[in-house]
Order: sequence, then structure tokens, then C-alpha cells
Amino acid sequence: MAIPEPNHTGTVDFNGWSTWYRTTGEPGRTPLVVLHGGPGAGHDYTLRIAGIAQQGRQVVHYDQLGIGHSTHLPGKGADFWTVQLFLDELDHLLKALGIADAYHLLGQSWGGMLAAEHAVRRPAGLRGLVIANSPASMELWLSAASGLRAALPPEVRRILDEHEAAGTTDSPDYRAAEKVFYDRHVCRVVPNPPEVEATWANVAADPTVYHTMNGPNEFHVIGTMKDWSVIDRLHLIDVPTLLVSGRYDEATPATVQPYADRVRDVRWEIFEQSSHMPHVEEEELYLQVVGAFLDSTD
Repeated sequence: MAIPEPNHTGTVDFNGWSTWYRTTGEPGRTPLVVLHGGPGAGHDYTLRIAGIAQQGRQVVHYDQLGIGHSTHLPGKGADFWTVQLFLDELDHLLKALGIADAYHLLGQSWGGMLAAEHAVRRPAGLRGLVIANSPASMELWLSAASGLRAALPPEVRRILDEHEAAGTTDSPDYRAAEKVFYDRHVCRVVPNPPEVEATWANVAADPTVYHTMNGPNEFHVIGTMKDWSVIDRLHLIDVPTLLVSGRYDEATPATVQPYADRVRDVRWEIFEQSSHMPHVEEEELYLQVVGAFLDSTD
């Protein structure tokens, strides 16, 4: 399916920096705001979610600070790149676009973690929440990654272990071994579509946010987020919530389970042919499921 063209692109000022956004579709029903992953991956790989606009609902994508078309700040350190920074940026964008009184959020991976952090504050304008392929804590994420990693071929595991111990995770051999994991548990459409490749290029061109908050890759998490958890606050979410994950997802059922257990109004859809990107791997079904959920919240 072709990715819909945007109706508008622009930027909003955020503390003297620039947050870039694009909107697809015309205003009408409650808009959907999409939060990309990473942190620091950029919006590109989530663009197929813009297909929701064909259901009569405006879709907003944006690049979080530090990546893509928004302001890059490679000189900023770990004390700058915080969850609170990105919560403040989201609040500012919602107000600047004039939709803070009524909106839906869809967060993918880190974006879902950020969406949960936003939702536990019970913002008055939030109408519905989609948490897609997101762990409820990094402890659960790392445990799941360890199990998935143990199932990789022995030679792949050996290369990963040796380069991580040596601190040479930027070597071609390590990257090749890393891709074995990614092709199983991140995106099973191989070769990856252009919008997914664009996201990997984003991170390679400026890994500041990703390396600071996460680490060198999806399963070797040594950044500032390694102890993050929202589990003890999930009972505060008071809007209808859809959980999305893939059968082969690096966000395994165990990492998602606390959302299902603790959010009061929740449903969970597992995409049987997908890993971490069902919006790419099972696009048509994904748009149907998410669209029906959003319709139910309207």
C-alpha cells in the first residue's frame, strides 16, 4: 500500500529549538498523534500508520527533538535527554497544533513508553491510547532480549558477546550478527521497506539520543533508560487502551503483560505474522484493528 502524502508539514518552536511535524488528512474526527520509537529513531518507519487518515481521521507524525527534521543537539549530555524533556515537547506540540483538548495517542516501542508516561498524568484531552510493541519496564525488556538472544545461532551469539566485551559494537561483524536478531524480532519484511531503512539511516547519521538513552542496539541496553519502569503507575491510566504486539516481537508477551493487568479499560491484539513492526508487516490488518479501536473511543 502506498504511504499517503501529507496535507501539511511544518515546525513549531520548542524552547528555542524546532519540532518538525506532518499532518495527513483533513481535520474532522478526533486526530491521532503518532509517537515514534528509539528513542531517537525518527518518524519515517511509522509512516504507514498515516493510512488511518483514509478513515476520515487526521494523523499527526512528528520527529522528536534530536532526530530527523527536528533540531539536532549532538553536544547535549545524558542529563539533557530525559523522559520529561519529551513529555514537555509533546505537550507543547499538542497545544501548538490546537488539538490539546481532544486527541488520540499511538506510541510505538519507545513511543508507547512515552505515551504511557503521558497517559498516567491523566491529561484532559486524551481520548484513546494505543501502546504498540512497548515494554512496561526495561527490566522485562532486557529479560526478554536475553531469552531471544539465547535462541540465536551459536556463532552469532559468539560474535555479539566478543564485540560487546571488547566495546567494538560498531564493527561490521557485530552489525551483521545484530541483523540476524533484527530480521527475526524487529522487522520480518526483508529487505526492509524504504521507510524502515530511512530510520536506520537516521540513527546512523546521529545516534546521540539512541545511544544515550538506549545503547548501541535493541538488545544491548546500557543507556539511561535501562532502569525505567511505568508498572507502578499504570492504574492511573483512565482512557480506553489498545495494546499491540507481534507474535515474534522483541516486546514479548511478558514485557506487555503489566499493561494488560493494570490498565482498567484495555484490550490486546497480537499480530500472528509480525515481530516489532506489525504496521509494516501486517499493514492492512493493523489499520483495520487500530481504526476500529479509535472508532469505538469516539
